[in-house]
Amino acid sequence: MTDIDPKAPPGDPAPKLLEDRIWIDGCFDFFHHGHAGAIVQARQLGNELYIGVHSDEAILENKGPTVMTLEERLAAVDACRWVTKSVARAPYVTQLEWVSHYGCKYVVHGDDITSDSSGEDCYRFVKAAGRFKVVKRTPSISTTDLVGRMLLCTRTHFIKSLEKCLAGEEGDGPAAEAHAEGRAMTDRMRLYATDETGKTPGAEVWFWSASKEAKTDASVEEKGDFRQFLEGAGPKPGQRVVYVDGGFDLFSSGHIEFLRRVLVAEEELARKDGWYSEQSVNERIGKGGDYPPAYVVAGVHDDEVINHWKGVNYPIMNIYERGLCVLQCKYVNAVIFGAPFTPTKAYLTTMPWGTPDAVYHGSTAFMPLTNDPYTAAREMGIMKLVGPHHFSDVNAGTIVQRILKSRDIYEERQRKKGVKAEAEAAAKRREALEEEQQKILAERAAEA
Repeated sequence: MTDIDPKAPPGDPAPKLLEDRIWIDGCFDFFHHGHAGAIVQARQLGNELYIGVHSDEAILENKGPTVMTLEERLAAVDACRWVTKSVARAPYVTQLEWVSHYGCKYVVHGDDITSDSSGEDCYRFVKAAGRFKVVKRTPSISTTDLVGRMLLCTRTHFIKSLEKCLAGEEGDGPAAEAHAEGRAMTDRMRLYATDETGKTPGAEVWFWSASKEAKTDASVEEKGDFRQFLEGAGPKPGQRVVYVDGGFDLFSSGHIEFLRRVLVAEEELARKDGWYSEQSVNERIGKGGDYPPAYVVAGVHDDEVINHWKGVNYPIMNIYERGLCVLQCKYVNAVIFGAPFTPTKAYLTTMPWGTPDAVYHGSTAFMPLTNDPYTAAREMGIMKLVGPHHFSDVNAGTIVQRILKSRDIYEERQRKKGVKAEAEAAAKRREALEEEQQKILAERAAEA
């Protein structure tokens, strides 16, 4: 739910500040798993999480041009599993009156310094009031990193085997470092697979392995091998299991709206079958709680498969990054890594939940195909199409085009970001020294 008019009416009484209602704000430009990492950690600190999203104008003034519009950025935030409410046009420099108006006592941000156009800390006011909490920043990912991959057309971010990476058997550097990184990646995936509380297992995670030909070529049919990596809540009684697949590169409003419409379509079917009748709802509540009529399984293609079909340096995000983006989305209940480009009958009929009740797909305008990857689903009578929508044309291709169209602007943004990062790093070092000094003074005072 988005609030687009968050100004408090003049003369309003002081709102009650709630300890368990947390505030976090940011740009959230083409929403990625780094944003989700901060959000889930913030959600773990309370029972409600309000997200402030800056306007395009405020970001332009303080940081540079956005890639995604405010509407697109809000769609991404609203789809995040751990978000209670989004607030549009939140000020770039966080104001106490603003967050207090929403009853949020504490503001959360990553362990890095964010500065405004004047070089001052955006969180200086909430820090001074003792209402600031810090969470760990997700390493090796940022909007700036992703823009850099687009401008430089790099491919070094590709992952050959995600399973081996997680097991510490594939990666850069010595074996000990690869194993440590694998454990860290696994812990992060487990965090992103939590339910809306950020504390309890929610989404299932599976791997599917088969030959390269079976993953890439529509003419090769293999059952392959499904292996569960993380257990989740699983389908509830009466839920229809539906399957979607894709690259989900630069996970954006186009993907999100498609997934939301899958659930809407399933809700319409369920309504006709009496799913929302008073008796049915009461029965589900009596057995432990109500739940939606569909259980959505998302297949995510390997980097090699996407690059085979799209070429250049696609995907911009590797399979791990794309998978985390899908996992954090509240419209998804399970993820299958390494899903085939063409879901054959052998693949669909041997899925862990049995043959899905439906296979959904939307537009593939970014990647025109000569063959229909969903022939098997059509022949099985389970194929469903999601029609055009407001964000149909928002995909990895159009996002990259936006960057390249204004290449000079974004290269200048990258340069300024580097200069700004040096100043922010210096501010962080200064802040750490001040904290250490305060600690020493406190210890001396206690000894005296």
